[in-house]
Amino acid sequence: MNTTRKKGCHTMFEAGLVLEGGAERGVFTAGALDYLMERGIEFSYVCGASAGACNGVDFVSKQIGRSKAAFIPKDPSYRMAKLSAIPSQHALIDMDMLFDAFPNDLIPFDYDTYFASPVRCEMVVTNAVSGEAEYRDDRTDRKRFMDICRASSSIPVFARMVDLDGTPYVDGGVGDSIPLVHSMKLGYRKNFVILTQKDGYRKKPAGRALEALYRSCFRKYPNLVRALLNRHLVYNRELDLLKKWEEEGRVFVLRPKEGVVGRLESDPKILETFYQHGYDLMKERESDLLAYLER
Repeated sequence: MNTTRKKGCHTMFEAGLVLEGGAERGVFTAGALDYLMERGIEFSYVCGASAGACNGVDFVSKQIGRSKAAFIPKDPSYRMAKLSAIPSQHALIDMDMLFDAFPNDLIPFDYDTYFASPVRCEMVVTNAVSGEAEYRDDRTDRKRFMDICRASSSIPVFARMVDLDGTPYVDGGVGDSIPLVHSMKLGYRKNFVILTQKDGYRKKPAGRALEALYRSCFRKYPNLVRALLNRHLVYNRELDLLKKWEEEGRVFVLRPKEGVVGRLESDPKILETFYQHGYDLMKERESDLLAYLER
């Protein structure tokens, strides 16, 4: 069954686009999505966690190259992780730069195009009180919208929690790193999933030192601590389901084959190579993706 509808030179697929996070590893996804935007390939639903959420909103706002510019800034002082953010933000990651200076000045985000888009887009955030994932969006208030983006990317310990309606939130990847099941529950029978780790990767449990840090930092949020310590179990179970459904032809998956970078990688040459890998791999697999979406 053909699941497309034509809109000018663009093709909108009635399918879900599901984007994993991974901080700087998201530059791989940025490369893949830039290629899709150049080809005019769109999806009726987009959902991402953490860096995947950032990539997702740039995809919906149709800003080719914006995510890349954020992941690989030309000015070295704009890199994501830096010691200068610790005194002012009590965090290693400069969230004010990423979710205020970048979108509102340095690398402008096209709020108008995003807010007017017919595409349903959700960002995964993790409720620190419940420890559960939630799926949010806002197309009426620019600051609130960017606060949701910030919350989705607020890596525990590395960045401060974000208050949304009086409740603290952290990185969406804690509650749901690969929101494929959520997309399916919304009724999207076909889903294109972009991962940022190679095939066969499995997350390891937190070591004793990290567990102690979590318990100390989040002692007021026992459900969040539980989610953090169980994250590897949830994530690996998601990967197992994804692999099974991929082999059955129920989902289409793009994942890196080489050169996976660290989550806080700062070398622009390494990041550029990983971006290009995502772009080239998407180009190579475009016909397979279209065959899956159109059948």
